[in-house]
Amino acid sequence: MKKNLVALLKGRFLVSGDAPRNWLFIVFVSLLATVMIASSHSADRKVHDIAALNEEVRQLRSEFVEVRSKVQRLKLESTIRENVSPKGLLPAESPPVKIIVAKTQP
Repeated sequence: MKKNLVALLKGRFLVSGDAPRNWLFIVFVSLLATVMIASSHSADRKVHDIAALNEEVRQLRSEFVEVRSKVQRLKLESTIRENVSPKGLLPAESPPVKIIVAKTQP
C-alpha cells in the first residue's frame, strides 16, 4: 500500500511502460474538467443576465404604471377644464341635442 502511494506521488505511472494510455486518460479528464468549468461559467453568466433583465422589467413596469396614472389624471374633466379655460373655452350650459336625419326615398 505504502509502495503504491509513493509510486503514485513520484509519478512513476507517467513514465512506465503503459504511460501513453495513462497520458490519454489524463488529457481526457483535463478536457472534461475544462468543459465543465466553461459550462459552469456560462450558466452563471446567464443567471446574472436573467437577474438584470428581471430588474429592468420591474423598472419598466413601474414606469408604465406611473405614466398610465398620469394620463388618467390628464383625461379628467376637471383637468381639461383647467387647461382650456385660459383659452376662453367653457363647458356647455345645455346638454347636446341629438339630430336625427330621416332617409328619403328616391
